Amino acid sequence: MSWIPFKIGQPKKQIVSKTVERDFEREYGKLQQLEDEVKKLHKDMKKSSEADIAMSKSAVKISSDLLANPLCEQDPMFMETVTALDTAMRRMDSFNQEKVNQVQKTVIEPLKKFSNVFPSLNMAVKRREQILQDYKRLQSKVEKYEEKERSGPVLAKLHQAREELKPVREDFEGKNRQLLEEMPKFYRSRIDYFQPSFEALIRAQVVYYSEMSKIFGDLTGQIDQQQVTDEHREKENEAKLNDLRALSIVADD
Repeated sequence: MSWIPFKIGQPKKQIVSKTVERDFEREYGKLQQLEDEVKKLHKDMKKSSEADIAMSKSAVKISSDLLANPLCEQDPMFMETVTALDTAMRRMDSFNQEKVNQVQKTVIEPLKKFSNVFPSLNMAVKRREQILQDYKRLQSKVEKYEEKERSGPVLAKLHQAREELKPVREDFEGKNRQLLEEMPKFYRSRIDYFQPSFEALIRAQVVYYSEMSKIFGDLTGQIDQQQVTDEHREKENEAKLNDLRALSIVADD
């Protein structure tokens, strides 16, 4: 594992098969990748909601500022258009806030709760690795005495070393077996856990944009009565700008 600073001297006996170790690293690797993806998704969803709120509030401020502009008061027709715009923006902001609240409850909070599980999982893996290192150390100790001449003191130390090894071996085998059984289950559970959240996200978007279609459809009907094209407006603006440029106060020296 990348977080282990060094390895204790390896025993001659293979205490964990390469197949088991490979399976373990594969399953844990999948969970590490899942953790990174969940954290990134949680961060992106928060940024998306914050951007939605900022956009909505900005739109309301623009329409509000236009209403307070003296230019609007001088033209009743334009004032009516801006008032319709302000009403639409405030309706949009209200529906947007509902959407953001829904996304917070059904997507962002579940993502955070799921992320909070990983520290415990990582700690369980770390404990397994620590026990494995103790297992290897004690196995090496047993092998060292097994290779010595069988004198009384050596046999006594060998017996003691085997007694020390037994609970550590059992502890490791239990933790290793539990992780190998539960890591795949945890990984598979992500589908059942997140599917309702993503369905809720889609529904929230559908409801929001359906309402936006109605709001802006109504707004279009209110402001499009003159049937003036954008091209015509552009030509009008350019003509008025040319009139301004012709004034002596803006003429080039």
